[in-house]
Amino acid sequence: MGIKSFLAKKYAKVIYKNVQKWANNPIETQEKVLQYLLKNASETTFGKDHDFTTIKTYQDFKKHVPIRTYEGLKPYVEKIIAGEENVLWKGKPICFAKTSGTTSGAKYIPITKESMPHHVQAAKEALLLYIEKTGDASWVDGKMIFLQGSPVLEKIGGISLGRLSGIVAHYVPSYLQKNRLPSWETNCIDDWETKVDKIVAETINEDMTVISGIPSWVQMYFERLIEQSGKTISTLFPNFNFFIYGGVNFEPYKNKFEQLIGKKVDYIELYPASEGFIAYQDTQTENGMLLLLDSGIFYEFIPANEFFEANPTRIPLKDVQLNVNYVIILNTDAGLWGYNIGDTISFTSLKPYRIKVTGRIKHFISAFGEHVIGKEVDEAIQKVMEGTSVRITEFTVAPQVTPKEGLPYHEWFIEFENEPTDLKTFAQKIDLEMQAQNTYYKDLITGNILQPLIIRVVPKNGFQKYMKSIGKLGGQNKIPRLADNRKIAAILENYLA
Repeated sequence: MGIKSFLAKKYAKVIYKNVQKWANNPIETQEKVLQYLLKNASETTFGKDHDFTTIKTYQDFKKHVPIRTYEGLKPYVEKIIAGEENVLWKGKPICFAKTSGTTSGAKYIPITKESMPHHVQAAKEALLLYIEKTGDASWVDGKMIFLQGSPVLEKIGGISLGRLSGIVAHYVPSYLQKNRLPSWETNCIDDWETKVDKIVAETINEDMTVISGIPSWVQMYFERLIEQSGKTISTLFPNFNFFIYGGVNFEPYKNKFEQLIGKKVDYIELYPASEGFIAYQDTQTENGMLLLLDSGIFYEFIPANEFFEANPTRIPLKDVQLNVNYVIILNTDAGLWGYNIGDTISFTSLKPYRIKVTGRIKHFISAFGEHVIGKEVDEAIQKVMEGTSVRITEFTVAPQVTPKEGLPYHEWFIEFENEPTDLKTFAQKIDLEMQAQNTYYKDLITGNILQPLIIRVVPKNGFQKYMKSIGKLGGQNKIPRLADNRKIAAILENYLA
C-alpha cells in the first residue's frame, strides 16, 4: 500500500464520521441550514423584497417566498450583471454557471464563495466514502480522468462565466491535480471529437484507475480507445475498478459498458447541478444517492402530479414519503430561492434520506392525457432488455399525433448496438411494460385512442450527429429521454435509414 492509499483510508474514516453526524440528524440539520440562509440573505435585495427578517418558521417562509423558475429569478440576475451587490446573496457571485434555457436563452446561475466549496467537498466525500465502505484505496495511486467542459471562462458584468464542470476545474485541490488527466490544454479544446482524440492519446498508455463523465460520452471515449488499441478497457487499464457518472439513468448503458470494459466494475452516481451538488451514492449495497443536507441547500418538495395545479402541496424534508415522484425545490447559499431546477426525484430510503432522479418535470408525454415520465420509459426498456443480447446506444421518445394512417402512437427512436432479431416483438414487450407502469397509457391503448408504440431504428452515430447538428456534442450535454413535442424527432428523422 502506497503512502497516498494509507492516508486516504485514514481520511476516509474522518469524513465518514462527519457525514454520519448530519445524516443521522436530518431534520435538525435542515432547520439549521434554513436559518443560516435567512440570516445571511436578510439584508440582500431579495431578502428585503421578501421580508426575510419576519420569517421565523417554514410556514412563514412558504408565505413569503414563491416557487420560481429562472424567469422569476432573472430580474435579480440582471441587477448583479449590471454591477449591483447584495442582490440574491451577500456580496457578489464569484462565477456564473452558464446553462441552456428553453424560453430565456442562456441561464446564468450564480455561484458564491460560500457555495463553491460544497461542489468540491461533495465530490471528494463520494470518493472517500467509497474507500470507507469498500476498503479499496488503491486507485488513489493511479491516474484519474474527468470528461468535462472547457475550463476557459468568459466574463459577464465583471464576473467569470462558464459551464459548471469547467468552473470546478479551477477549484480542484492541488493534491488531485497531479494525478488528473487530461491536460489543461486538452480540456480547453471546444470541438468534442478533436478533444476525445487528444484525450485518447494522453491516456492510452497511462495507469487509469478512475474514469468519470456522462455515460454516452465516456462510451465514445472507450470506443476510440478500443479502435486504436484493439484491447478491452480492462486490458488497457487493469487497475480501473470504478466509474463515476451523473445526469442520466445508467441502466440502459450498463451492459454495453461492461462489454467495452471487459469486466464488472463498481459505479458511483453523482447528482451535481449548476444550482448545487444535491446528492451522491454513498454505498455499493443500497439503492439511491444520499441527499446532502449540510451543504448550504434547504430542500422543498412538490408532488409531481400536483405541480401544475394552482396550489400544489409544498413540503419540507420531514414530510416526504417513499416512492412518491416529487419536483425538487432548492434554496441555496448561492442565492436561489424557491427555485425549481426542473428535476423530479423519489425517495428510496428515509433513514438516511436517499433519492433517485426520476426525470424532468418538463420531459414528459401527455399529448393524449397519458402523463408518461422519464422513469417509466427508462424502466420499460431496461426490463425488456434483461436476459437478452439486445444493447442500445441511445434512445428518445416522442408522440406521433398525426400519422399518415392509423391511430396516433408513441414513437421510440432507438440506436441499437445489438438489434433484436424481432423488432416488432421487442416493441410489443416494451408497450406492455409501459401499460403495466402507467394506467393512463393502458386506458388509451385498450380504448383504441392510441395504437401500440412504434420503434424507429436510428443508424449508428445518429444521436451523435443530432447533438452535433444542434451544437451540443460532448461535455455535460444529454439527450432527453422523452418530449411532449417532435422537435428532436423531426431532426432524427433525417438520420433514419
